[in-house]
Amino acid sequence: MPIYNKLVRDNIPQVIEKTNKQFSTRILSKEEYMVEVKKKMNEELEEYQEATTNEEAVEELADILELMHAAVKIHGATIEQLEEVRRAKAEKRGGFEKRIFLVEVEDD
Repeated sequence: MPIYNKLVRDNIPQVIEKTNKQFSTRILSKEEYMVEVKKKMNEELEEYQEATTNEEAVEELADILELMHAAVKIHGATIEQLEEVRRAKAEKRGGFEKRIFLVEVEDD
């Protein structure tokens, strides 16, 4: 039986049950959950970086967004509060749409 030892989406146990396969799960502590959300976000980011089509990239971005929803709750905020922080930073420092790549800055 393959061992996964990773955070999965909430409905995965039901999906596996429908295949009549044996499996085991456990509920993570809050501390373990925070660690595993971060690990899963890195996993999904790697998958996004490896995506070769727009469709694959959007799928991986959706997974990252779902993990962001989970992570923001861990930190006691809402997705709306996160969006407000993003918006404020964009107003103050701009976004990333102009594709500016900083090469160097003179040392004083």
